[in-house]
Amino acid sequence: MEFVGRTDSLALLAAARERARAGHPQRVLVEGPAGIGKTALIRRFLHDDTHVLYGAGEEAESELAFGVLEQLLGRDGTGAGAGSGPGVGTGIGIGAGGRRWADAHAAGAALLEALDEAQGAGGAPDSDDRATRGPDTPNTSALDAPSTPAPDAPGTSAPDTPAFAPDTPIALVLDDAQWADHLSLQALTFAVRRLRADRVLVLVVVRDAEDPRLAEGLRRLFTADDAVRVRLDGLGPAELAELGGGMGVRGLTAQAAARLHAHTAGNPLHVKALLEQEGAGLLEALGERDVTPPAPKSFTALVLAKLAACSPAADALVCATAVLGMHCTPADAWEVAGADLLDEERRAADVLTALEEAVHTGLLTEAPGDPVIRFPHPLVHAAVYHQLGPSRRAALHLSAARTVRDQAHRLRHRALAAAGPDPELAAELASLGRKFAAEGAWANAAGQLTAAARLGPEPAVYEQYTLEAVECALLAGDVPDMGEVAQRIAQFTPGGWRSYLLGRLSLYDLDRAEALLTDAWHRCDPADEPVLGARIAGQFAALHGSMSHGAEMAEWADLAIRLAPDDTATDMIRVLRLNGLAMSGRAPQTLAALAPLPDPALATPAQLEELLGRGTLREWTGDLTGAVRDLGGVFGACHGRAASFRVVAATALASAEYRAGRWDDAIVHTDLALSLAADTDQPHIALYCRMLAAQVHAVRGAFAKAQAHARVARVYAAGGHVNPALWAALAEAHLARAQGRPEEVLTALGPLLALAPRGDLEEPGTVPWADLLAEAWAALGDEKHAVQALAPYEVLATQRGHHGALLVAARARGTLEAARGDTVAAERAFRSGLKHAAHVEAPFDRALLHLAYGGFLRRAGRRTRAGEQLRTARDLLVRLDAPPDLGRCERELAACGLGPAGSASEREPRTRGAALLTPQELAVARLVASGLTNRQVARELVISVKTVEYHLGRIFPKLGVDSRTRLTAALAADEPGPGPGRPGPGRAP
Repeated sequence: MEFVGRTDSLALLAAARERARAGHPQRVLVEGPAGIGKTALIRRFLHDDTHVLYGAGEEAESELAFGVLEQLLGRDGTGAGAGSGPGVGTGIGIGAGGRRWADAHAAGAALLEALDEAQGAGGAPDSDDRATRGPDTPNTSALDAPSTPAPDAPGTSAPDTPAFAPDTPIALVLDDAQWADHLSLQALTFAVRRLRADRVLVLVVVRDAEDPRLAEGLRRLFTADDAVRVRLDGLGPAELAELGGGMGVRGLTAQAAARLHAHTAGNPLHVKALLEQEGAGLLEALGERDVTPPAPKSFTALVLAKLAACSPAADALVCATAVLGMHCTPADAWEVAGADLLDEERRAADVLTALEEAVHTGLLTEAPGDPVIRFPHPLVHAAVYHQLGPSRRAALHLSAARTVRDQAHRLRHRALAAAGPDPELAAELASLGRKFAAEGAWANAAGQLTAAARLGPEPAVYEQYTLEAVECALLAGDVPDMGEVAQRIAQFTPGGWRSYLLGRLSLYDLDRAEALLTDAWHRCDPADEPVLGARIAGQFAALHGSMSHGAEMAEWADLAIRLAPDDTATDMIRVLRLNGLAMSGRAPQTLAALAPLPDPALATPAQLEELLGRGTLREWTGDLTGAVRDLGGVFGACHGRAASFRVVAATALASAEYRAGRWDDAIVHTDLALSLAADTDQPHIALYCRMLAAQVHAVRGAFAKAQAHARVARVYAAGGHVNPALWAALAEAHLARAQGRPEEVLTALGPLLALAPRGDLEEPGTVPWADLLAEAWAALGDEKHAVQALAPYEVLATQRGHHGALLVAARARGTLEAARGDTVAAERAFRSGLKHAAHVEAPFDRALLHLAYGGFLRRAGRRTRAGEQLRTARDLLVRLDAPPDLGRCERELAACGLGPAGSASEREPRTRGAALLTPQELAVARLVASGLTNRQVARELVISVKTVEYHLGRIFPKLGVDSRTRLTAALAADEPGPGPGRPGPGRAP
């Protein structure tokens, strides 16, 4: 039957495909009620398109972790199950090898790589240079590429790899998204966010865009102004007449068609059901005004009528397929169907004949080249599956358990076949779940443990498995309503596990969390239950960390490691220990005591934690070069870790980059950390990152962006917890300082004076704020309060011998003494700061010192010396591209009667070399210059290879280079040379 109507919708889709073909990835939302023809529209649109990744949600599998993603990527590594949807093409032929992903972020990265491969992007390291040209770059430069392309490079054909035209867009279809598992939706959201220059058309098909089962991030992406929305309503009367004619029902008059439209709202599924059911008899009913046309029988009844007309072999094949899922291979379905056939029936039939009959009746679909058979609609699958009686359903599931090869799927079928509690099967499921947990595959672990809980023979076993399942779901970032989960767990029998998990769920209610964890500790004997003891200790460490209690955080973290070093249910325990020691004033000693650590690429999970902690401590002690090296390596090696670990790693790297003056890199990594947190529905773990983003945008003069980040941090600070309040205060204070508003600095930082005694907030090197507060008080003429804010920090900085802290304290002291009119004390303070500056890498801190000292000297009438200090400050601020403070420096120079020094090119901060690049372009350029391939750069920045190619296509002409070698030279020429207080080549200014 010909496709009917939808001309406007098809035009919208075609336009989106052309934009994708041009390298502008498209997001398309197709929405409409059940039976309205959404899948048919997609099938029609893609009917000649073989370049498709297809996955469909299924109500019965909505809790199956990454079930939809496995459809998109393929389960066996051969591409089976990836590609063609019902009646759509032959698939792309890519697979994921049945991997178990740690969480949605890791799975999304795998999907991103799959899309790269499908586009033929960055096929091999040797071909990366050929892929760096932008769309307008002529194909004349070798770009340092080898003369012989790699076997699977674009333009050649690798075995079993389809050779697509270079501008062929890839269509990724997610049908029935409302039934997709939550982790697959998160993974898709993660991947789609990172498409920049990819020839990818992403189509999400859903009944209602406001369905609460959709991931919020996905909803925002596909309902944004730049997304394409196709809303399907019923067919019009004329289209219904055409539909009837196509089905052999002639004579459907305009009046009858109008009445049919009113009766069915033009829903194609209902109309087709009526036309199939009534045939020409429907015309009589529609022609009689006093006769109510028959209502469509239930969809299930129609399906079961078709099923009843099938032969025993076809019936068994359809039912076996339903047990296996929405799709499976014919061989697997036939093998499972054996449990449903008599010996003589099986001998008299064969799979192809049975399949042909099922396809002919419309119960199953198949397509040439597609290795799997499918149901044409989820409702068909549901109707077949739910009509199975308990005995028959259990027998088929047991047969499926003997057929499938994956252990997790075997256990799932056995669990679905169970008639009641099954202690042995529950133990097997729990064992596999704990195995997944040990591997960090938290989502799969949660699924297995949940199934084990359902089969637990007694309440105590059910509760234990449930508690472990909830813990794994928490670690996977898949507990959308923590309050509801906490209420359910609160009904469990009191015990250590119950109190521990309730405490973990309550970390944003500090008093309640502490009470629950204390109760859990009292109920636990760590000698007999070291695993539970380690978990409780780990949460106590996190609790004290949220209150900035360094010593307690380190003590509890150390206890957790001693009790069960590999089973603390947190992959941050060693970081908590090291940070706690540093916050309590022992950073140098802790660094010195650390054992030698390997390269991050070779590190074990525990060593990677220690490298993350070491990098943070190096930043706090002023070794910014070592910090960036450590943290950059950790971030590059942590793709398989939980999302929370990657967020912390990206944020720590951004923090070190900010202090080192690598502000463009810091912007890239703060954006990445915030995106990771949002993609996994854990925005609360990135509040320090919010402060950092506000800080770097403020010094860059992007005040609106800084304000947006500060506003989010302030929302979380409303709970009264120490850390959120600290980050919100600092975000607002740094913005106010950059804007030259000391009153607002006081408003932001004033509450920290009350918070400081509750935690280690004044430890030098961690989160400096006393200098900002003191300078604000001094600017407003309140020297008394300025001294009260600054003096304790000066004492601690002196005790620690921390050059960076002593530098900012000296700047604040000089500003304070100048405000008092004590020029001798001010001069002494500024000169002290200059001595410390010789040992400090942080260029912005040095710039502010020179700027403050120069302003002091200018007001004291010493213009020559003032000019020296101000020009030094200006040089640093130009390289940093810090417009607000650079403007102040220029005004001071003008007040001295001095113009800017240096050549015209040196006077313009953002007009040459790397300064012409955006932060994202600079991050790509630096990684390419370091020797990474396009694919390695994509993995480092968690973007697609096509996006890397797009950036390089813009970077090369901006810098006037035509090869990676010349790019490296151009960046090296732009970096400052070594000098007093400055890092060597390749470092920040």
